Amino acid sequence: MSASASSHWDHEVRLLAWLAVCVSVFSFLFYFRRGDVLLYGDAIAHINIARRVFDSKTPGLLQLGTVWLPLPHLLMMPFLMSNEMWRRGIGGSIPSMAAYVCGVVGIFRLVRGVLARNGKATGSARVAAWTAALVCGANPNLIYMQTTAMGEALYLAFFIWAVVYFSEFVRGDAKALTKCGLCLVAACLTRYDGWFLAAAMGVGAVVVNSHFYRERTNAAHMISASSPRTSRTVLIKFVLLTAAGPALWLAYNAAIYRNPLEFANGPYSAKAIERKTATVNPAKGNLYAAGSYFLKSAELNVAQQSWLGRLWLALAVAGGVAILFTTKSAWPLLLFWLPLPFYASSVAYGAVPIFVPSWWPFSQYNVRYGLELLPAFAAGLAALVGLALKSYRRHERLRLGAALAVLAVAVASYGSIWQADPICYREAAVNMRRHLSLDQQLANWLKALPPDATLLMYLGEHVGAVQRAGIPLKRVINEGNHRVWKQPFDPDGLWERALASPAEFADYVVVFEGDTVWQAVQGRQLKELVEIKVTGQPRAILYRAR
Repeated sequence: MSASASSHWDHEVRLLAWLAVCVSVFSFLFYFRRGDVLLYGDAIAHINIARRVFDSKTPGLLQLGTVWLPLPHLLMMPFLMSNEMWRRGIGGSIPSMAAYVCGVVGIFRLVRGVLARNGKATGSARVAAWTAALVCGANPNLIYMQTTAMGEALYLAFFIWAVVYFSEFVRGDAKALTKCGLCLVAACLTRYDGWFLAAAMGVGAVVVNSHFYRERTNAAHMISASSPRTSRTVLIKFVLLTAAGPALWLAYNAAIYRNPLEFANGPYSAKAIERKTATVNPAKGNLYAAGSYFLKSAELNVAQQSWLGRLWLALAVAGGVAILFTTKSAWPLLLFWLPLPFYASSVAYGAVPIFVPSWWPFSQYNVRYGLELLPAFAAGLAALVGLALKSYRRHERLRLGAALAVLAVAVASYGSIWQADPICYREAAVNMRRHLSLDQQLANWLKALPPDATLLMYLGEHVGAVQRAGIPLKRVINEGNHRVWKQPFDPDGLWERALASPAEFADYVVVFEGDTVWQAVQGRQLKELVEIKVTGQPRAILYRAR
């Protein structure tokens, strides 16, 4: 008997949810025991941004800062109230793990609903849905990233569910548009990708709604007077929701930093960091090259071998074409390709470089961005499977062959990734090895300090040392302890006063050669306790201030 596509929590969905939970928990335990959930410097930074909202000498929501959007940090906060979950990074992983499960369930529900016939999930729709869930849920790079405090798994969940509800709106459920809008608000407050997604879906909703209105107007039967008005109300609410996330963030930056675009052009923005570090961008100013680097990173997230990666891309593109020939309501699956133009423009013009090992400069940096195309690969492959099963309904061998071919591609690709380690894992391990070594050595010395000692330290690059040492952030005077709306600096801020007179405010001072604190203590004759040198990292010095 065919299950209804609207039975959102039937036995298939429950089974998939439990399988995803098992994968999530066991993979977390695996990487946690190896000490790999805090490999990414950004993961450490995310955890400590959330922690300092309530653990700081100047606590409050202003500690959320700018550049990074606030929702991931707000979701982590309840779990980081535990000192142990903060110190070991567990609290930052929990939202990502929950998002992974939701994302896998979402892609299953989406594909099954889109390919259903008259509201009933046929056998081909079910197989296609399980294919999409397998491609997403079994991806080794996503499995690793969901064990960390990084935002990829969280954004993908909001992205997928926004498309889920948008597709249900296209199929005639007006209430689903409001749910889609709420998912877009969350996506917009998680990653800037969401802003582009919200704009595209806003335009799409207006077009779809206009089409619905024309169909109703041209119908032979009479339309109730309230129908167009209700439709417009839902649409206006959706448009307001799509604008809410960006508007809130722009207003926050304008109110606090006196610059609504502080996240884009301020001292901590990607452009400022690019100028400061002189980071090479091989695709700067070249939209085609930027798109090529992004597509290559996407291939590396689904296959280790180049030919397998190209096969995935070819199948995904073929699946996109197949989507157009399945059902009239399947086209929302093509929204999963929106990351391509977004990242192509970001890499070319937005100071967001991507390095891949096989292309100059033969390194790996931001390769994880390629995970954003994983839903497109999953939907494309699922569409091909669904079309094959539907087309060869009377040819069991061809149906079986198509299913086995898809399974063989996934097994070969993901098996090769596990054999070489996921590239997202390798990216963090290679790029952060020396950085983490310095953090660990410094943490060992900080643990030996008196339990009530106060530190003066710039936390921007090496907050992980304080976290590993288990020193509460309220004992550390840092660059966040001032009123950011006082520009260009706050003369009465705790940070500025401590820099002017370290011995008056702190018991110990930690400097990294060249940072703000290092410059402030030059010539002050502070007692040096230890100096730490790690190749490729700035020299760290621990001083006694008083």
